Parts: sequence; structure tokens; C-alpha cells
Amino acid sequence: MALKRFLLATTLLAPLAAHAQTAGTAMAPAGIGTTTAAPSATTLAPGTAMAPAPNIVGPVTGPYISGGVGANWRNSPQTPQARLTPSTGWLGLGAIGWGFGNGFRAEVEGNYRDNEVSRFYPSTGGANGGSMKTYGVMVNGYYDIATGTPFVPYVGVGLGYVWNEINGATTAYTNATGTAATTYKLNDTDSSFAYQAILGVAYDFGSGVAATLEYRFFGSASNTYGIARVDSNPAVQRNVGNIPHYWSPNNNTNNSVLVGLRYAFNTPAPAPVPAAVAPAAARTYLVFFDWDKYNLTDRARQIIAEAAQTAKTTGTTRIEVAGHADRSGTPQYNQALSQRRADAVAAELVRRGVARNEIAISAFGESRPLVPTADGVREPQNRRVEIVLR
Repeated sequence: MALKRFLLATTLLAPLAAHAQTAGTAMAPAGIGTTTAAPSATTLAPGTAMAPAPNIVGPVTGPYISGGVGANWRNSPQTPQARLTPSTGWLGLGAIGWGFGNGFRAEVEGNYRDNEVSRFYPSTGGANGGSMKTYGVMVNGYYDIATGTPFVPYVGVGLGYVWNEINGATTAYTNATGTAATTYKLNDTDSSFAYQAILGVAYDFGSGVAATLEYRFFGSASNTYGIARVDSNPAVQRNVGNIPHYWSPNNNTNNSVLVGLRYAFNTPAPAPVPAAVAPAAARTYLVFFDWDKYNLTDRARQIIAEAAQTAKTTGTTRIEVAGHADRSGTPQYNQALSQRRADAVAAELVRRGVARNEIAISAFGESRPLVPTADGVREPQNRRVEIVLR
């Protein structure tokens, strides 16, 4: 009889050992049974269950701060009468945000952009130069895309209010006879609503620290700037260049690439594996489930049938059925999912002839993983129901 039990346990443990070596495959093991005391993680998956978990980014939860710097390319604002050409500039920004633990984040951002003016057209003289600056406040929303690796792509959008400032941009015109010139200068600030779209990727270094690389498309509503004439003889040079007293250009858009750092204050840690102590006579059976499922596979029904038969032949008076889930969802959702899994196994036990009053059902959600993982990780060995015969 002892030899028969040894061979049975060896046969049933083989699928789980194979699965532990190929944890990235699409199908989780359907179920596994054993007639020993409640096993530890090492017993269930030798060589893999206790291996150090990879550095995996979980959803940002709670407060965080971030900042970044980079290059800014401002498109040329223009009207039919004039066009201003900026040079490549720079930007810097900082933000305070909150992660909701499900991939979504929201933040308040302060930003500053600075571009020198290389040319102010049309110009018949050599007077040019000046700078264009933009600074303001944005409210951004993001969604982080979990990949199961330290790399987490994300997308975002933002709305806010900014000030666009042009300092010392000048253009010179010469009259038809070439005897005198008129100089026009832009030296004004105007504010408007702004918007942006964000595409980025983060790399997690652990302990809440992540590096970011982003592209941003930023724009604002049209602004109106006052134009001053600074020539020495306005009466002679009146209306040169046909430029009005105010300039309202279109194309207030920017393209930016920047690198940055983010620090999340409440980095979730993997839940510890409790040291389960079971009576020496206890027998444990494990039933595994596919991701986000609670329906029983054929293999799972076989394991439950074996547990029911053993309970009847050994005179078991109490059967504990405990449902579990991995950490790929929210704690609330996983708690309900583990309950449904436990209920499905208990119903199958009753169908196999076990009295309902002999079954104690419990659900632990993601709080008691067989294999410790970071939040958001799909781990097949944690999607299980434990049947313990007392």
C-alpha cells in the first residue's frame, strides 16, 4: 500500500513540476492531489517556487512625485503677414500625483519651455533674435500597461492653463527707395488654455524608483501679442510691411522628448507566505484554475472525485475548502473570485456524495500566495483551491 501511494503521488506531482519549468505558457495545470500533510511552496514546486522574484513593476498605488528635462521643438507661429521661426529649445517639468492601484494615475504638473528665436519673417534687414517661453500648470491622466517585466509603457493626456511669452523678437523693413528702415518688435505675454498627449515607458529600479522616457505633443489656444514700432521716423515709414499693431498667430504647438525620474511612496511588497501547520493526519488536494476563471476542468473534477472518495473511505469528519487567487487584479475582485472557486469545488464534492455539513468553505483572495509575486503578476500556482481532509 505504501508503494502504491508513493507511485500515485509521484505521478500527480509530475504535471506541476513541468509547469513550474514553463511558467510562461498559456494553460495552467488543471489540478494536483497528494495524500501528505499540507505542503510548503518548496514541496509543490521544487527549484522554482522559492526562486527570487524578478523585479516587476506593480501598479502605482498612492502618492508619487516625478520630474523630467529634455529637448523642445516649437512649431513656427505665423500669420499671412509674418512668421516667427524658433530654434531647438529645452523644457523642464515636475509633478505630484496619485496612483489608484489599477494602472490609472492622475497628477498636477508644472512646466517650463524655452526656445530662442532664430528668425522673424518677412524681413529685409538683419534685425532678429529674441526668445519664446511657455510656462503653466497641467492636470494629467495616465494609464500604465503592465507587461510582467520592469518595463511599463504608458499613455496620458492633459489639460491646463499656460502663459506664452515672446521677448525681444524683432524684424526690420526697408522702404521702397532703400533710404530708411522700420523695425518692429514683439515683446509681450498672453495666456490661454493648453492640452497635451503623452506617450512614454518606465523602467523600475525597485523601492518605488523608476526612470521614464517620454514623447509629448503640447499645444495651446491662439494668443495675441502687441507689436511695437521702434523706427526713428514713423511718419516716413508708416505701414511698412503691412503689419498691424497686434499679431495673433496660429500653430501654437510643441514636440518634446524628455527623460525623468519617478518615486512612488507606497510601493506594494509581495505578501509573505504563511507557515501553515496542519495535523500529521491531514491530507491535502490542490485544484488549479485558468486565469480569471472558476469553472472546473476535467482534471480538476478527477482530483475532487479522489478527495471525495478518500473522505468517505477514511471516515473524514471535516473537509476544509479554501479558495485563492493570484495578484493580477484588485484585492476586492480577487477575494470574490477565490470565493467562487471555493464554492465550485464544494458543490462538486457534494455532487460526489460528501455531506454539505462536513465542508467548511473559506476564501483568502490574494493574501496567501503559494508563490510570492509582485502585485499585478499572473501566477498559475496561486490560482487554486485547497481541499484539506481532517
